[in-house]
Amino acid sequence: MARIVFIGAGSLGFTRGLVRDMLTFPTLRDAEIMLVDINRERLAFAKQACEKIIAMGKYPATVRATTNRRDVMKNADAVLVTILCGATKVWQHDILIPKRFGIDTNVGDTRGPSGIFRALRTIPTMLDICKDMRELCPKAILLNYTNPMAMLCHAMQREYPEIQISGLCHSVQGTAYMLANWAGVKWKPDELPQLDYVCAGINHMAWFTRFAYKGKDLYPILRKRVATDRKVYNHELVRNEMFLSLGYYVTESSGHNSEYNWWFRKRPDLIRQYCTTGTGWNPGRYAYILDHYRKTDKSWKKGVKEWLAQDAPISLARGHEYAASIINARLGGVPFEFNGNVPNTGLVTNLPQGACVEVPVLASHKGLQPIFAGALPPQCAILTGLSAQIEMLTVDGCLTGDAGKVYQAIAHDPLTAAKLSLAEARKMTQAMFRQNRDYLPHFKKINP
Repeated sequence: MARIVFIGAGSLGFTRGLVRDMLTFPTLRDAEIMLVDINRERLAFAKQACEKIIAMGKYPATVRATTNRRDVMKNADAVLVTILCGATKVWQHDILIPKRFGIDTNVGDTRGPSGIFRALRTIPTMLDICKDMRELCPKAILLNYTNPMAMLCHAMQREYPEIQISGLCHSVQGTAYMLANWAGVKWKPDELPQLDYVCAGINHMAWFTRFAYKGKDLYPILRKRVATDRKVYNHELVRNEMFLSLGYYVTESSGHNSEYNWWFRKRPDLIRQYCTTGTGWNPGRYAYILDHYRKTDKSWKKGVKEWLAQDAPISLARGHEYAASIINARLGGVPFEFNGNVPNTGLVTNLPQGACVEVPVLASHKGLQPIFAGALPPQCAILTGLSAQIEMLTVDGCLTGDAGKVYQAIAHDPLTAAKLSLAEARKMTQAMFRQNRDYLPHFKKINP
């Protein structure tokens, strides 16, 4: 039977959905599900949730919960990571401090000053997980859902190249289905459209270089719809502006993407004009994700108890996350192609060698095999390449304890550079280091 370890199992939405998906496969229906979290209360709820799903489906799977990951990692087949290092009172300053310097943040978990400091706090824990895997389950695959995706995966892949590691994000398939709807592709609710696409770049900034359905290129239809249909255009203002200007569609929501470039969040009038609609978040709202977490910190227990009390709280049908299909393929099931985060070994020819890129990957009993994607359109590669280099510089600064490299990475961040001078960016970085002093012991000096 398969042994699947969930680290950060208290992330209840992910845990419930991924466990449900796994148990739909014959190879995984009798799996040993190992739940790990440092929050005992969340861990207990996660165990109850998994037991409920198992009972609903009458699966022969088993569940064990522990606060010590080493207790359950030996001979694991897969390790899934959905952690958050630091409570809201810790990471809120990733958003609050930049605002004092004029940086308006909507989500702040991926890149920019906020994402960089989240990476600095999280990378040491991710490397500890890899160290334990090398000792206890060296043949297991590690599937990471934690942000900032690219920086965390780059650090792990750089330091532990012998471990099969990929980061997963639902923005690729989510965007693909949205574009298919806009292009008029019809399919039944219980089936996936027969889309043919190539999507490559970096996490949250990958580009659909090909997008077709049954051999027909859908881009001409999409360009016309976005340019002429106000309802479609308004659905994703930031990304649609980028699409009309750059010619190719980018993954992830407008709220996220408004933070990754120079064009939308540098002035209040531009935020009002462009950051008004988008999937997932309210892109124009400052600190949207912080407000969301503050509310859920108070309400999550009630929601979980209500979920557990329902007779049928969840459909047992498989969802659209990749993890279960990847694990099934690794254990000898049907091979599965997905978009994952892997080292750039010439896979995207005009992005930095060694950077963490998001490209098609084939999962099979042989492991994870990335697929060559070629070059990005040059107008897309400019911003993507810069962001990849910033991520690599951040990771290098974290692994060497060099605060100066962290400052240099922040100084090159597009939104930061659009708002701040070099001296102002340095002061902001210093303030963020002071606030995070207790959480960054690997930095001997914090005055870049």
